[in-house]
Amino acid sequence: MSKAPRISFEFFPPQTLDASFRLWETVQALAPMQPNFVSVTYGAGGTTRKLTHEAVGTIHRNYGLNVAAHLTCVDASKAETMEIVEAYAAAGVTEIVALRGDAPKGAAKWEKHPDGFASSVELVEAIAKTGKFKVRVGAYPEPHPDSPGTAADVEFLKRKIDAGATSAITQFFFEADTFFRFRDACVKAGITAPIIPGILPIISWDGAKKFARRCGSDVPVKLDEAFTRAVRDGREELYSLAQCTQLCDKLIEGGVDDLHFYTLNRPHLTREVVRALGIQPEVVLEKVA
Repeated sequence: MSKAPRISFEFFPPQTLDASFRLWETVQALAPMQPNFVSVTYGAGGTTRKLTHEAVGTIHRNYGLNVAAHLTCVDASKAETMEIVEAYAAAGVTEIVALRGDAPKGAAKWEKHPDGFASSVELVEAIAKTGKFKVRVGAYPEPHPDSPGTAADVEFLKRKIDAGATSAITQFFFEADTFFRFRDACVKAGITAPIIPGILPIISWDGAKKFARRCGSDVPVKLDEAFTRAVRDGREELYSLAQCTQLCDKLIEGGVDDLHFYTLNRPHLTREVVRALGIQPEVVLEKVA
């Protein structure tokens, strides 16, 4: 039997009271699975900057988890961005996921802030120079929507690693071979830093397809047909569990040691997949008076 992988989870900060309850329920459900780290995203265009900071601090303090805070170049000057970096350091955070970020809502394309960082490479370099953080970055097994192709994505990832990033987390994908081809291209380009596959447990197939179109992820015809049948037969959740577990198994068999799960703040399916991979929750014994 293959060795169980190290795992990590991505959460997003709440913008409503209901969403806040969902986040904390998600953290409580997944914290016992002993993740290597958890990450907290920024909203599109940096819209949840303050909420992200608050969520990162709360998870770090109350759950004792290693939290990697997302940080983008969007709609902020270099000085403002580095103030956030220092605030994370003051809060005891030691990891940052450094990203360019998406264009603000309503904008046709991403544009540099007049006094901001021009790219994630510049952001990585500035964070790395502080000497206070492990810096993780994004990677794209299928071409980023703004990229001319995979070769350009691999070259840009190498620039981020050379600037001081210590590992990369990929966009989600549906087939293990998609990741393996990308990993091989990265090795050929001289990238030696760990590349962690990003895994999307599929809670809603329709939602996953919309997400994939926005991200540039290919939707295999056979997978679409299989999910369509599963939805029709009322067994979408069961098929989702099997599909995600099989994808993770193939990655582990191919030498992957780490898996990063995009939870969408819905913990049930992620927890079941992780358990299927042989990772059991840590039992915490309460003190009895």
